[in-house]
Amino acid sequence: MTQTVTPELRQWIIEQSTAGCMPEAVLEAMVNAGWQPDVAEAALEQTLRDHLKQLGASRVAAPAPGVAREMAVARAPEIPLGGSPRRLDAGDRMVDVIVSISMPRVVVLGGLLSDEECDALIEASRPRLARSLTVQTVTGGEELNPDRTSSGMFFGRGENDLVKRIEARIARLVNWPVENGEGIQVLNYKTGAEYKPHYDYFDPDEPGTPTILKRGGQRVGTVVMYLNEPARGGGTTFPDIGLEVAPVRGNAVFFSYNRPHPGTMTLHGGAPVIEGEKWVATKWMRERVFE
Repeated sequence: MTQTVTPELRQWIIEQSTAGCMPEAVLEAMVNAGWQPDVAEAALEQTLRDHLKQLGASRVAAPAPGVAREMAVARAPEIPLGGSPRRLDAGDRMVDVIVSISMPRVVVLGGLLSDEECDALIEASRPRLARSLTVQTVTGGEELNPDRTSSGMFFGRGENDLVKRIEARIARLVNWPVENGEGIQVLNYKTGAEYKPHYDYFDPDEPGTPTILKRGGQRVGTVVMYLNEPARGGGTTFPDIGLEVAPVRGNAVFFSYNRPHPGTMTLHGGAPVIEGEKWVATKWMRERVFE
């Protein structure tokens, strides 16, 4: 059945946004009311974009940059879970759905990687490990960050058959083009190492962000894959919702964020490793082709 976006619906969307409702909440309300997710998302995005243009054209006081950022909704990777499937076809492998949360969008996947693939990623990364850097949003470069006490390296996208296979699997699961992904990063956390809570998107208010975005736009999704199991600690935490995902070998956690704002509730971190060591592989997805 085709659903028509009426002027009344558009007006309702504007009223909700003007009243301070987060786009995610408006979208969830539309879906709960019976709108198809893709129709609801497209209607929300187009309505808010048109509304912002009209505000500028009519010379009405435009929203402050932070407010405009809250209203701008981008398309983001998504794992279709209509019908509540227990398993997903990743092309060359079936993957289990362990946990699914709608707000924020978080899906814990079981068996995304085989034991052999986990071992192969670890061994291929060992010779190239160096102290992990984070993006320097002031300049657009990289820097050492005391909040991130790990060692890591990046595989180039499609660097070898193993990387290609995993990238294709992820792209199929989250419905996002392989070419819109950054290279897979492998990280090693020794006992006591951690990554304090942070957001993966690039802060629009930082002066270096426009430089970073030239390579493919904003980050809009993340997949963290667990390559081993530390004896204690090392989970992935989501402080806003009180969730901690245990680092189980071969499993992964996917989360997406359709705008660069704390309202996405995607604050997350790597809890300290209490005993043993932790190996993870991370895949970030961008809005456009990442070059």
